[in-house]
Amino acid sequence: MVKNVAGLQAQNAPAPPEALAETALNGAGAGHDPFSWKIDAWWDRVTKIQEDENYYYFQPVEELDGPWVVTEGKRKLMFATYTYLGLINHPRIVAAAKAAADKYGAGTHGVRILGGTLDLHAQMEQTIANFVGREDAIVYSSGYVTNLATISTLVGRGDWVLSDKWNHASIVDGCVLARGEFKRYRHNDMDDLERQLRRAPEGAGKLVVADAVFSMDGDIFNLPAAVELCHRYNARLMVDEAHSLGVLGANGRGIEEYYDMPGSIDVKMGTLSKTIPGIGGYIAGDKKMITFLRHTARGFVFSAALPPAVAGAIIEAFHVLEDEGIERNEVLTRNVRHFIGGLQAAGFDTGVTVTPIVPIMVGTEEIAMQMTKYCQDHGVFVLPVLPPAVQEGAARLRANVTAAHSPEDIDFALDVFIAAGREAGVIA
Repeated sequence: MVKNVAGLQAQNAPAPPEALAETALNGAGAGHDPFSWKIDAWWDRVTKIQEDENYYYFQPVEELDGPWVVTEGKRKLMFATYTYLGLINHPRIVAAAKAAADKYGAGTHGVRILGGTLDLHAQMEQTIANFVGREDAIVYSSGYVTNLATISTLVGRGDWVLSDKWNHASIVDGCVLARGEFKRYRHNDMDDLERQLRRAPEGAGKLVVADAVFSMDGDIFNLPAAVELCHRYNARLMVDEAHSLGVLGANGRGIEEYYDMPGSIDVKMGTLSKTIPGIGGYIAGDKKMITFLRHTARGFVFSAALPPAVAGAIIEAFHVLEDEGIERNEVLTRNVRHFIGGLQAAGFDTGVTVTPIVPIMVGTEEIAMQMTKYCQDHGVFVLPVLPPAVQEGAARLRANVTAAHSPEDIDFALDVFIAAGREAGVIA
């Protein structure tokens, strides 16, 4: 029954899976519309899962109460969130969003390069640059577009782009769109990265790209070794801080603070929809590079500006991080240790994570869906991660811990996960 869920998630896959659609096409015969076969195949798959009551995607959240949500009339503890420091309903940030909307209206006059730039946008970018210790920053309309547009703009014909095999789909797609040579090195394997760098032509531009915290397993990029290799082989380093901003480092300033290596990343990317409760993504770096991207990155030049309310919220969120980041990061660290320790003590395999992204490894899709159903039915909002987002046999529930969770919340979640694991036979 639950085998039909395969392929519904493809967060790290370079393209959506189409095996079922291709099977249908092979028997379609002449004269049939291939788009219809593809669409119908997905429609049949999704409706079957919904009929089996195993479909937990796109649940509409109706109310927020700290880390608790109400969805479809049921109160659940949210463990599928990216708001790592619990800022999503921070009163200062909400007030800043309202004030910006009152002053500037609901939208802007278009794209940034023409009539869409507000003084608020310039202030937002300088606030980000100051926080991450760079000269300047550029903000795109989404994190996905940030990686897609930046990589495909920087990497041209004759250049090499080298990507960690566990990088996010937005990085993979940016590498595919770029006109250079696209190489993937084994996950966090600096020896393999060096082998790839050694193969690149002497005069080629080289860009190494990696997540700071990898979104499926929660482990941390080996920044010190990567920086040394990039210096040795004259390569630039781009790091995606989507899951490390607000999480790594005593002040939440990310992977450079975590390793005490300020200024070591050439192209510093981050999202504005996780720890920062807005939407968008940014690239921070020296003024020359940012100026180049402002005029040549198609995902920026041809996209409308962020709405004033979002820009206002982002600015205030960084100020809140400056004021409260240390305290909230300490709470987050405590919660992560509490949760991972409780899972491991019960016998769960949590992989290599040391961050708020906690994979509960279960192996098969069937078990992942069975445990998801138990958790959802017993008050914990969590979702499975299935192939092709992860390798076959590596299905898991991905639980995200936040600073908004209380110790009592963590204990409640542990009780539910442990009961689900016992029922599914994952733990004794």
